Amino acid sequence: MPSRSVDLNDLVRRRLCSQGIACGLSAPSEAAARLTAVQAQERPSAAWAIGLRSGATAEEVEKAVTSGSIVRTWLMRGTLHFVASEDVRWLLDVVASRAIARSKRRHEELRLDERTFEQSREVFANALIGGMKLTRGEMMAALENAGISTAGQRGYHILWRLALEGLICYGPMLGREASFVLLDEWVPASAKLPRERAMARLACRYFDGHGPAGVHDLVWWSGVTVAEARTAIEAAGERLIEEKCCGSTYWSSSSRLHDGEATSAHLLPAFDEFIVGYRDRSAVLDGAHRKEALSSYGMFYPTVVIDGRVRGTWKAERKKEVRIEVRPFDRLSEAETSALDEAASRYGRFLGLPAKLSVRGP
Repeated sequence: MPSRSVDLNDLVRRRLCSQGIACGLSAPSEAAARLTAVQAQERPSAAWAIGLRSGATAEEVEKAVTSGSIVRTWLMRGTLHFVASEDVRWLLDVVASRAIARSKRRHEELRLDERTFEQSREVFANALIGGMKLTRGEMMAALENAGISTAGQRGYHILWRLALEGLICYGPMLGREASFVLLDEWVPASAKLPRERAMARLACRYFDGHGPAGVHDLVWWSGVTVAEARTAIEAAGERLIEEKCCGSTYWSSSSRLHDGEATSAHLLPAFDEFIVGYRDRSAVLDGAHRKEALSSYGMFYPTVVIDGRVRGTWKAERKKEVRIEVRPFDRLSEAETSALDEAASRYGRFLGLPAKLSVRGP
């Protein structure tokens, strides 16, 4: 496997390019495919993550969801993600069984046994067959009508489990509510990959869209074991290149060694893959500012990234215009503030609104 050295500035800028942030893509489905999976428990944030990378508007991202070219479902680490439709099934084959196994104790606490899940499968299959689309409330009502309690978190965990099993996924919005559909009716069938090939694909795709990154980053992001990750990297062979930076080992796609932009500023959404897609975030986030970027209960705030490093947080208020307030960790230069003006304009174009930027402090 080829190897080379890289410095930290090069590493963080290349991540911006690998992720499609600094090296833009052309369509929402391409942006989702580049990252393999886009964190999406906050749907509006996930839509902006895709719009940022593709140049698509919020309306265009929604059209991609409605058409089924990108799909929202539970995947990596058992959390919600957007993925290109052609990636749903092989990713479920890779990550679902481990996520389900880790939930065993919680399901026992909720008194969810295999018989309950089997009954729930039948309820959803009958309720959704023929292209039906139901909101979460309607899905819960279908379970209750069948005598299956959704009290507490039972209903959520039933949806979660059956999505990971590949029965259901999210479909289009119905008004302001997301709908559920049968995966087999919503996403075209695809050939099943042998696990070894699927794991090699996982490694190639992760490092293509996140590299340079380490083996423990892949483990964190995907939920596979360290041994599986190392085997997958070996199976990828010359499609990956090994790199050394600051005493650590990283991997990148051998076809993606762009150095990234010399100067750039970006407004990243909450839970963006540029931060959440790595176990080790020290290359982009100074430990002194960790609490300002990440809450104590695991919330990843919207962040300001300048030249590949997190330099502050931001929030937006939408009225007739979108008012963006940036809170930098340290003083910004005139050039950096100017670059943020353009970043704010990009967010405004995504929403179809004029944007107004203000910088508060420090």
